[in-house]
Amino acid sequence: MEVKRRKPRIRKYRVTDYQKEALRQLCPPEDLSVSEWAEKYRMLDAKTSAAPGPWRNEKTPYLRDIMNELVSYDTEEIIFCKCTQVGGTEAMQNMIGYIVQQDPSPTMIVYPTEEIAKSVSENRLEPMVKLSRTLKNLYNEGESSRLELQFDGMYLSLAGSNSPSNLASKAIRFLMLDEVDKYPGASRKEADPISLARERTKTFRNRKIYLTSTPTLRTGHIWKALEGADVEKHYFVPCPHCGEYIELRWKQIKFPDGEDMSNADRADMAVYVCQECGSIITDQHKDQMLRFGEWRPVRQATGRNRRVGYWINTLYSPFVRFSEIVKEFLDSKDDPEKLQNFVNSWLAEPWEDTKLKTDADTVLERQTDVPEFTVPSWARMLTAGVDVQETTLYWTIRAWGNFITSQNIAHGQALSFQDIEQVMNLQYQREDGEQFVVSLCLIDSGYDADSTYDFCASNSDWAMPVKGASNPMMSHFKLSKINKPDSRAYGMNLVLVDGDKYKDMIAARMKKENGRGAWMVYDGCDREYAEQVTAEHKVNEKSGSRTVQRWRQKKSHADNHYLDAEVYAMGAADILGVRSLHLVQEEEAQQQRQDPEQYAPEESWIQKNENWIH
Repeated sequence: MEVKRRKPRIRKYRVTDYQKEALRQLCPPEDLSVSEWAEKYRMLDAKTSAAPGPWRNEKTPYLRDIMNELVSYDTEEIIFCKCTQVGGTEAMQNMIGYIVQQDPSPTMIVYPTEEIAKSVSENRLEPMVKLSRTLKNLYNEGESSRLELQFDGMYLSLAGSNSPSNLASKAIRFLMLDEVDKYPGASRKEADPISLARERTKTFRNRKIYLTSTPTLRTGHIWKALEGADVEKHYFVPCPHCGEYIELRWKQIKFPDGEDMSNADRADMAVYVCQECGSIITDQHKDQMLRFGEWRPVRQATGRNRRVGYWINTLYSPFVRFSEIVKEFLDSKDDPEKLQNFVNSWLAEPWEDTKLKTDADTVLERQTDVPEFTVPSWARMLTAGVDVQETTLYWTIRAWGNFITSQNIAHGQALSFQDIEQVMNLQYQREDGEQFVVSLCLIDSGYDADSTYDFCASNSDWAMPVKGASNPMMSHFKLSKINKPDSRAYGMNLVLVDGDKYKDMIAARMKKENGRGAWMVYDGCDREYAEQVTAEHKVNEKSGSRTVQRWRQKKSHADNHYLDAEVYAMGAADILGVRSLHLVQEEEAQQQRQDPEQYAPEESWIQKNENWIH
């Protein structure tokens, strides 16, 4: 007989709200990155976004890595130096949403002023919280104020950098510093706002600090933070034509020069020219390029990367067309204030308080009618300079005449010291047919001193090692001795040059019209050379309580190798006495005037009677 089993009866109990909340609190957070959280939970408000609705990482893919850096174990500080219109503010709000839901901890956001903090709280943060179902459930609106939002397990404090008292209390783990270059400076009574805010994170070993801003001056907070980062990353995108990964740079934007065209018409014809293959890239290519782009280090220190810096300009923005960027530039270029805004807010580069500045166009205006490799008729000697880099050697040869008149007759890149030896030992013909060789070449010993020393020892008749002085010198150059006993160059002269002094001379003479005392280049000189010799400008910098002027690169990582080579070529000319060439020539002419040939009457008789001695 088959026995039927009775199904066990399960008694159902009503689960109270208290129990539900307890179970929810016990649940571990989802395994999500910040960008994954944003795509799953973030909603954009129609009031503040041009594209309301769910957040989509594919629209601004360059923000993905920046947001995810918040959960990187090694990273303590994230620096985002940006332009406008790239979504930087939205990225920070995604981080805030992630913290509230996934890792609740005391958090503070510091804005330039308390008024801005209140406005952002009311118009951006609260709407974001209320549009997200998960964040709304965690928000304790009744206990919150405009400057302090209360959530389950944490609070979000908002402060203005102009209120030091609000920055000096409460321990916080996550510190967000927005638009730091607009913060007021430190006073005698208070430390600067950033230092005060940092003090509040000391009690948390796993603290995270996020700084973001468009840059203002090179001495501004965000640029100094970027330069002080352990690793600096730029966004590289694949060219749709050649596939090479490139960094989008302003100088690759090309548009007509037509004077009879309006700024709008010129801007409408703007395109990007790939620096690798020369193909034309348009706005239609941008979305795909961004989607497959990646952040790559352009500078990295050894050891752990606790401070990670990101930099990006408006060329990457999916919301701005190339033509809009060009139009803004053309409308701004003749007004210093507008141009500064373009440089800061569109190119994400610091504006310099410039006292002496040159540009590539100035160099190209200094072209003469003398072709490359030909020595001008007025020249009296040739000197050269070589800047040594890891993979190549940049060289330049310059002709010199009276009154420090000079002209570049050739320049280029060499793969080895053997190539340099061949270039420097060639004969270069003057316009009248006379042959010249390089009298003296100074070769940079800063990168690979031993190789440079050995090469100069083998070619001591025309080559000397050179090194830039680390501090300003009284003179433009001075001679030292190589004191490495194990070097073939032991006891040989080492030239120390004050690079800033020679750059002053080059820039001043570059401004002169072609002719006596000018700094000139050969006919057909290339723009790459012109860009490099003008890659630096002279700016005011604070040194303690004093303001000093120093030569600095116009933008980070700009190539300036030909400028260094020209400094060395001018130093070589200085050693050979180029400043007194005209005096030597005048002395020779005066000597000839003072010592005319003496006429003797008997010489005439002897010439007529050559056989008189017989």
